[in-house]
This record gives sequence, structure tokens and C-alpha cells, in this order.
Amino acid sequence: MPSITLLALDTSTEFCSVALYRDDPAVPGAPRIVARHLDTGPVSSTRILPAAREVLESAGLRLADCDAIAFGAGPGSFTGLRTACGVAQGLAFGAGLPVVPVGTLMACAEAARDRDPSADRVLVALDARMDEAYWADFIWDASSGDWRTQQGPALDAAQRVPTPDTAFVLAGNAAAAFGDRLPAAAQARAVMPDAMPHAQSVAVLAARAFARGEAIPADQAMPFYVRNKVAQTTAERQATKEGR
Repeated sequence: MPSITLLALDTSTEFCSVALYRDDPAVPGAPRIVARHLDTGPVSSTRILPAAREVLESAGLRLADCDAIAFGAGPGSFTGLRTACGVAQGLAFGAGLPVVPVGTLMACAEAARDRDPSADRVLVALDARMDEAYWADFIWDASSGDWRTQQGPALDAAQRVPTPDTAFVLAGNAAAAFGDRLPAAAQARAVMPDAMPHAQSVAVLAARAFARGEAIPADQAMPFYVRNKVAQTTAERQATKEGR
């Protein structure tokens, strides 16, 4: 199996997250990952390129040594998704590399499984603001060594997020944000509010996707928003609160 080197970016939350992933079959052990995960708030765009340079320098590599650029495509902060996608495209164009978009909710599932290898059913729910949650349901497929999507990314009021019919782990910050209004929080066998989007998980998922031949040209990269608009009318906000 050939070696894979990826630079991964994620700014879908208040964190600026960058990771350099390298898996060389000639070197025993797990893939090497160098990461920077910084709580930058709304100024991720000012830190993402310096952080990328830092992880490359720490790994002793240049951008040209990478096989692809991965980024957290969404859902998440609209501005953050545009930042990660735009930077990934710019770096990829400059270095003549393809890109690998990665779903941020699957990255949360990957982070949950990294914490608990027995987590083979993961419901992810993230606070989407406006009294709603981004959510998705994933099943670990041991035969393929990757995730199978039971229910793809969706957006609903917290009380409408469905609970899986088998034992599951709840990943993401929605439990902390919504409390009793998220029924899945009380029914999960474990709740992992810190299993959030992180460039390290994005990189691991991207490496699998790259190995399957799923990298795309930089000009085809785009964010995945789920929500089609940022603002709601007063009536829409009220309907969400009432669970209609």
C-alpha cells in the first residue's frame, strides 16, 4: 500500500484546527499526525495559514510533499466552512493537489470512536444555533474499517432528533446546549460532548477516502451547509421552539 500524506483543515466551529497526517507502510506503527487545535473564536481565517505552516515545519515537510488537502466541509459555521474550503482550494491550486471534502459530523463520530473503540453506533448532534441541531447517525462497519451512514446530515429542533433503536454513543455538544430537550442524551449509553470536529479526525477520514480514489479537483470543492439560510422569521423561530 502506498504512503499517504495529507494536510487537513477545519474551521467549522470556534476552533481553528489543522493537522498533518502521514502514513508510510515502510515505517512501523500508527500513522503520524501533527496537529494544532486553537480556540480562535471568529478569527480562524487569520490563524489557519500560520497553523498550516507550523504543522508542516514540525513534520519536516513541504506542502508539495502532500498528496492532497482535506477540509471539514460541513455542516457548521457558514463563515468557518467558507474559510476552510477557500484555504484548501487556494493551497491545492498553488501546489497542484486534489482536495478531499470530509463531513464534520462523521469527523465527530470518528473522534468518539478514537476515545472509545467499542463505539460502533454513533449519533452525532451539534448545536446549530437558532434553537436547532445538526445531526447524523453512523454505524461502524468492521468489515470495511470505515463508517456507514445510517442517516445523513440533517437539521432539526433538538426534540425532533431521532434516537437509534440500538445501543449508541451520543457525540457532539448538543446535549450540553439543549439538555432535556434532546431525548437522545438520556438514552445514550455514553455522551461525549467533546467529540467535536477536529482536523485530526478529518485527516483520518480523508486518508481512507483518498485511498478509495475519492479526491476531487480543487475547483469542485464546496462547503456543505445543510441549512439554506442564516436568518429565520419570528414565526419560524416560534414554530421551532414549539416543536412543530
